[in-house]
Amino acid sequence: MKMPETARYTALVAKSGKQAASDMSKVLQVEIEAEEEKVQNLAENQNQKFGLFTRQFAKRHGLHLLGTTTTWFLLDIAFYSQNLFQKDIFTAIGWIPPAKEMNAINELYRIARAQTLIALCSTVPGYWFTVAFIDYMGRFAIQLMGFFFMTVFMFALAIPYDHWTKKENRIGFVVMYSLTFFFANFGPNATTFVVPAEIFPARLRSTCHGISAAAGKAGAIVGAFGFLYAAQSKDPTKTDHGYPTGIGIKNSLIVLGVVNFFGMVFTFLVPEPNGKSLEEMSGENEDDDAELLRWQQV
Repeated sequence: MKMPETARYTALVAKSGKQAASDMSKVLQVEIEAEEEKVQNLAENQNQKFGLFTRQFAKRHGLHLLGTTTTWFLLDIAFYSQNLFQKDIFTAIGWIPPAKEMNAINELYRIARAQTLIALCSTVPGYWFTVAFIDYMGRFAIQLMGFFFMTVFMFALAIPYDHWTKKENRIGFVVMYSLTFFFANFGPNATTFVVPAEIFPARLRSTCHGISAAAGKAGAIVGAFGFLYAAQSKDPTKTDHGYPTGIGIKNSLIVLGVVNFFGMVFTFLVPEPNGKSLEEMSGENEDDDAELLRWQQV
């Protein structure tokens, strides 16, 4: 209730430079002078009044929005598939016994132990690596690297899948599988959320971020339901009760590898916002830059 609105929204959308200065003075605990005239000029700039469904937005940010939506969509297909169906994958390689061989408590314990191990060794460290390196490596590099290694490790699991199902190779499978989670979090699972908040104009930033996030949740739905059906055995006698035959775990992992590869490709549509102001990334100060350049030439 006491959290102030962001200064950029208050100044550029609500058109109140005085309130923006007051809010930021409280947050930063320093006195900030309101520049009402400058705020008014920025807010009334006709070049910055284009809407979401306009040719100008499509020209300036259309590819950016396509990049943020597709990468988030593709990431969540792979990430939610892996997360929700860890137990099925671990059962398939023999790390966890089939459900019919355990009582409910034992099954719960074994699944929880396996998922906790994955989280502690890969998921959590991946996020902290992102926190440590995101301002050094940049968002683009981390996202591209994450998708690349997710693709590599997914194919490394899928193509020689029969090799990993042998008892003596199970630990290797778990290590490789953990690395896909590590590079998801030290990669697109962090950056797909960060980048849409930095590259769009203030008045459209939350909308574009919301569209990107909604695409991600659509991907999560596709991943959750798609993997559930696709991972069913090709043998009708080995499918879960009530499910049709699928393409099997191996082919499902190959599909996820392809999804990660396309995530890497669409990452090239997303600009690098690291080290740049929000106005510079969104183009909201282009007129100021042009005016400055004109005076420098004079």
